[in-house]
Amino acid sequence: MSIRFDSTLTRDFAHAASREWLESNGLGGWSSSTISGAHTRRYHGLLVVATHPPVGRVVLLSHLDETLIFDHNRLELGCGIFPGAVHPQGHRSLHSFALAPAPTWTYANSDFTLHKRLAMLDGEHTVVVCYELERAPGPIYLELRPFFAGRDYHDLMQANDGVAQIADFAADTLSYRPYPEQPTAHITAAAANWQAAPDWHYNFQYPREEERGLDISEDLFTPGHLSIRLEPGSTLGVAISITPCDRDPVALLEAEITRRQNICLPAAISADPLLSQLAVAADQFLVRRDGDLHTILAGYHWFTDWGRDTMIALPGICLATGRYAEAKSIFRAFAAHISEGMIPNRFPDVGEEPEYNTVDATLWFFTALYKYLQHTSDYAFARELWPALQEIVAWHERGTRYQIKVDTDGLLSAGEEGVQLTWMDAKVGDWVVTPRIGKPVEINALWYNALKIMEYLAIEFAEETDYGTKAERVHNTFNKQFWNEESGCLYDLVTPQGPDPAIRPNQLFALSLPFPLIEGDRARRTIAVADEHLLTPRGLRSLSPQDPAYRPHYHGDPWSRDGAYHQGIVWGWLIGPFITALCRVHGDEGRQRGRAIIEGFADHLQEAGLGSVSEIFDAEPPFAPRGCVAQAWSVAELLRAGVEDVLGESSQ
Repeated sequence: MSIRFDSTLTRDFAHAASREWLESNGLGGWSSSTISGAHTRRYHGLLVVATHPPVGRVVLLSHLDETLIFDHNRLELGCGIFPGAVHPQGHRSLHSFALAPAPTWTYANSDFTLHKRLAMLDGEHTVVVCYELERAPGPIYLELRPFFAGRDYHDLMQANDGVAQIADFAADTLSYRPYPEQPTAHITAAAANWQAAPDWHYNFQYPREEERGLDISEDLFTPGHLSIRLEPGSTLGVAISITPCDRDPVALLEAEITRRQNICLPAAISADPLLSQLAVAADQFLVRRDGDLHTILAGYHWFTDWGRDTMIALPGICLATGRYAEAKSIFRAFAAHISEGMIPNRFPDVGEEPEYNTVDATLWFFTALYKYLQHTSDYAFARELWPALQEIVAWHERGTRYQIKVDTDGLLSAGEEGVQLTWMDAKVGDWVVTPRIGKPVEINALWYNALKIMEYLAIEFAEETDYGTKAERVHNTFNKQFWNEESGCLYDLVTPQGPDPAIRPNQLFALSLPFPLIEGDRARRTIAVADEHLLTPRGLRSLSPQDPAYRPHYHGDPWSRDGAYHQGIVWGWLIGPFITALCRVHGDEGRQRGRAIIEGFADHLQEAGLGSVSEIFDAEPPFAPRGCVAQAWSVAELLRAGVEDVLGESSQ
């Protein structure tokens, strides 16, 4: 689908500053800002590098301000937010913006037209920017002033005496390392001249951080500026990298665009503009880890790779798009870190030992593998993982971390005070917002599916096991303990003190996973309850509006935001299980409705993270996007449901 904006939007600062573009490199690094050119987040940067891919991220080069100089006039194309002011106001000359095949800005007035196109190269920390002067009254000079941050991507920089004052310039390349522990940035532009003018610029403001209750002011350092003469009709390529670039930047950009256009998508996706755009977005989350292995980043700009998010997103990111080799690599990456029957919940941002505080990530591993087999019939690979899968089940049966253990009734129980183990994992200080200690409904749906998948594999491998018997017991016990006849749906949690009747979306996994636990009238009633209480145009509410604990808006400091995170806030990824359940229960009618729901996201792809799907949304109209502007499982579940359920392309 085409995502482009004309001057009615690009020259309106509020609109232009609310739409964010993202270029990623498959290593955990990125280039990102708003189409206005003004950064609104601490995470925006022209060159953000992952020093230990995909983690150790550093905002190296914040931005590169452009100024056109002709006939003794200066026209500044940059844009920045300062206390009480926007300066420069380059958006006033921004005639149009287009997202594909790479972000492209067209600046124009009565005297000139300048096209700017930007791409980050796959597999390296290199950004290429090409300027094409289509029209001008004569030669002009393009002045490029780099602003460096040189800091961890979660932090903000303040003016200090430790920054390097001098940059090296030789052979058309500016080389600058702001601090000894940071990478060196190399900016290459043919026939460039360099003028040293070291200086701090103070109080850049990032309003999105203010919305999140965080500090918003940053100082940036510039060592000087480059100047290049441009003739009308000429094109200038600029390469920005952590390694010196001796290649033609224009050719690099063209090659990167060609690479993207040559990515082969399954016919079902390539024939659908919306699904094709989701597939493009999906590619941004797939990154390399530990050399040849792969993983999935949970979201841009601040998440790393989480076990839960990776396994939930894998079918949409990899399988629906035909990226089977990468899926296999992801399984191997996480299988290599299995500990006490658990895959990691999170690989820490700075590369320390993985964390295992999750009950569901490991169970999602089974579901993702089963879907992989549906697409590939690669049972040799499943056989390779078989001992690890058996070990996982054994650990869950005898007990592992955080009181995760099969109870005497066959159901899986988990949790202890002060720890958040399910996907509803918000925690502020010592406050676990939704502890869900006991037997959560989706955890037992996942446990049942893990046992059924083990039964399925045991039959395939001709092994005698009792997984089927155990699964049947879970099925029977689940239906006795979790059905809430009064509400016509499933309890969210079963504990020794009694069941929790809160109406939440977790119950849908008893319908949407490969092996459902409820069917017939119970399935229809459960869908109807979710439809009435939880469904919105942007996903499912995390709690019914009729619940006293319901909180519909996500804003303010971390305490306020996390307190609402799973208490009503809409999650985009939950639309996937809803559509799956809808199609299973209502057949063709469900598929038609599922298609309409997916198509309803087309407008959202143009309102926040361009071409992608946000993490969360407010729970009441206008359902404003919140959280990360590009979230892996939000994109993945729309894509998976569209391919598997609406189009019926779930297997070979």
